[in-house]
Amino acid sequence: MQLGRTTLSKFVIEQLRSMPDQNDLGALLIDVAAAVKTISAMVAKGALGGYLGALDSTNVQGEVQKKLDVLTNEAMLHHCEWGGQLAGLASEEMDEPWPIPDNYPRGRYLLVFDPLDGFSNSDINVSVGTIFSVLMRSTAGDAEMGDFLRPGNEQVAAGYAIYGPSTMMVLTMGRGTYGFTLDRESGNFILTHPDIRIPEDTREYAINTSNERFWEPPIQRYVAECKAGKTGVRGADFNMRWIASLVAEVHRILLRGGIFMYPKDSREPGKAGRLRLMYEANPMGMLIEQAGGAASTGRNRILDVAPEDLHQRVPVILGSKNEVERVERYYKEHEAGTDRPFVSPLFSDRNLFSNEPRT
Repeated sequence: MQLGRTTLSKFVIEQLRSMPDQNDLGALLIDVAAAVKTISAMVAKGALGGYLGALDSTNVQGEVQKKLDVLTNEAMLHHCEWGGQLAGLASEEMDEPWPIPDNYPRGRYLLVFDPLDGFSNSDINVSVGTIFSVLMRSTAGDAEMGDFLRPGNEQVAAGYAIYGPSTMMVLTMGRGTYGFTLDRESGNFILTHPDIRIPEDTREYAINTSNERFWEPPIQRYVAECKAGKTGVRGADFNMRWIASLVAEVHRILLRGGIFMYPKDSREPGKAGRLRLMYEANPMGMLIEQAGGAASTGRNRILDVAPEDLHQRVPVILGSKNEVERVERYYKEHEAGTDRPFVSPLFSDRNLFSNEPRT
């Protein structure tokens, strides 16, 4: 495919030619792209459109909803429920799955989405995004809750849109990860980032260090080693990034490498993690893996986690393969009792009275 001339519609049609059992998937993804264009226009108008600010309501996670949360959720429903490809939809902003209205035909697919990831950034004009995941039933019909509770390795497609200086849609259908940029003059998404590959090694990590005191020991060890830089066991300097928008973090990692960590912590012991498995971890995990990276909870591959609840949370560690595998190794060593606690290089290599290494 020729860079800069392949539209999203053409790309999807050509990809699906060798997947005859997935013909309806193309129409669904084009509907998702239409919703993304609508959301992009809302986000771009910001205060001019009266879309900013909070509402007097909370979502199922107990988070205060912003106007854009509700409007973007409605945009996804409006653009995708009518086409006949879906058996049902589920959103981070809704307690229960959304049934297809009676006057619309049913299909085999299930659309799970976060309509506005990074919503806390929307009022301050920092990049936000939309994340989506597509699952499939064996037959067309009305979806039941059990149809949605599938592990991420059963996704047939996943993607996100990022609303920044330009609007991009990043997509996988299980055959690589591809990026499309919205051409506002033609209204088309154009292929601009074909077959994205994440470098296996990186010197950049993203984590919210304000929570450091609550992290599990393997994460404390990993980050301490990164912060120690050239004087530490890693022998290299690392840069830290944190945007507080999963879409923006993953987009940076896809384009230049890195590792993103939102681990389990001790603030709320009853929660297994902070990010949602179905709406965030699974679709991002599929995109990352299809680009040559890795996605883990620290203990298990994210895409192998069997969901028990639509709004289930998990720890998320994803990005450059070798760094994710290092964190997984630290978890295994910790659980086996063979890990080595981090010690400042001021005291770990030499003592005060000799140039000889400490033993």
